[in-house]
Amino acid sequence: MARAQGARAQMALAFETVYGTPPVGDFTKMPFASTTLGAEQPLLNSELLGYGRDPLAPIKDAVTADGDVVVPLDAEAFGFWLKAAFGAPTNTGTGPWTHEFRSGAWTLPSLSIETGMPEVPRYAMYSGCVLDQITWQMQRSGLLTATARLVAQGETVGTTTSAGTPSALELKRFGHFNASITRNGLALGNVVSAEITYANNLDRIETIRSDGRIDGADPSIAALTGRIEVRFADQTLVTQAINGEACEMEFAYVLPSGESFTFTVHAFYLPRPRIEISGPQGVQATFDWQAARDSVVGRMCTATLVNDVETY
Repeated sequence: MARAQGARAQMALAFETVYGTPPVGDFTKMPFASTTLGAEQPLLNSELLGYGRDPLAPIKDAVTADGDVVVPLDAEAFGFWLKAAFGAPTNTGTGPWTHEFRSGAWTLPSLSIETGMPEVPRYAMYSGCVLDQITWQMQRSGLLTATARLVAQGETVGTTTSAGTPSALELKRFGHFNASITRNGLALGNVVSAEITYANNLDRIETIRSDGRIDGADPSIAALTGRIEVRFADQTLVTQAINGEACEMEFAYVLPSGESFTFTVHAFYLPRPRIEISGPQGVQATFDWQAARDSVVGRMCTATLVNDVETY
């Protein structure tokens, strides 16, 4: 009997034309490290009395389909997750192409994602997937991955794939050693680690339906937050926090082959931190930052991806 193994798992993704309706073909094979995407339907215990001490059969509750997908930050496939987070980009260039994703879109595209375990076989199609949150960390070493949190409408399970033969992209991963951080156009030193989280704060439309699924997931006020930890070497960030001023922060990755990913926060605000001296080692300061809409640029953030993909 075949046993499912994560090493043989597959994932394919495609954007939907109609919410909740998987497209026919046009799927792309996606690299991923792990996923919790799935549907669950809890049971409600019977509250009825008069039938003895043994309980009556439980009743099915509503279906919930959601979960996280851990993906690499790479030059090509990551563009699909950026499109899910921000909407369709503005594409320029003639190869390599520059894809500019902007925050603030009123509507977000939905996706169909199929996860497959061919040895069982089990192919689960999650339709109506909308990206709720994406987060990643910057540090000195380790594998560079992002976590995409999704809200789906439902799950359909079959023994054969519904994604056909998905197209494959070339995997060109960014690494922590490809990273740089700038503040108002100047390199920001003494940064130990940074965390970036963009959230669409989805509102699930939980209407009454015979299939128990939601009607949709609408984006509300977005949030861009995170944490930055620095070696305390100067007063630049502390002074900005005390004055309540905003700066422009840019988190960038550049590969030697020319591909790049740049995430620009146009209005970056810092809280006043507690500066602690915990021993003879170096002193560090941690800022739980947040972003807001910049009145000049007209948006909160911009994600720019330069690669060999013509369009997303």
